[in-house]
Amino acid sequence: MSFEIDGRTFAQEPRAGQCLRTFLRELGHFGVKKGCDAGDCGACTVLLDGEPVHSCLIPAFRAEGRTVTTIEGLGGDHGIHPMQRAFLDAQGFQCGFCTAGMILTCAALNQAQRTDLSAALKGNICRCTDYRSIEDAILGKSNVEANVEPGAAFGRSLPAPAGPDIVR
Repeated sequence: MSFEIDGRTFAQEPRAGQCLRTFLRELGHFGVKKGCDAGDCGACTVLLDGEPVHSCLIPAFRAEGRTVTTIEGLGGDHGIHPMQRAFLDAQGFQCGFCTAGMILTCAALNQAQRTDLSAALKGNICRCTDYRSIEDAILGKSNVEANVEPGAAFGRSLPAPAGPDIVR
């Protein structure tokens, strides 16, 4: 069997009955989170041939010969995808658990889906942000103030120091 994950080819064979999420994590792709194991939360979302899927519901063997993209590979050789940048600018994350799946889902939205975000994001649950900053990211809004002088940060909206690691 051969799998293309984040632009690299893997020849490992999944165990019988193994889901794609577990297979990816065993290959070192830890941005794919284990959440509900029922396809409800979206923490395990990956792109399969460019379409977001809940990898906990997909048998790993079904990804053979297809392209799998995880959050680690979304930016490709460029380092960061525009949707990852948008999430940084809007601070569209807090704890980070849902962030990988949310970014992958949002990166795959078409223009029609962007007009009805409640329907488009129904398979991804965020318990921290109330979705406002996620919507801001999709709409291209920035919630970060630039050029804040040292000592003047109180009450200001500064970028989260761990943000780049969270969105990648």
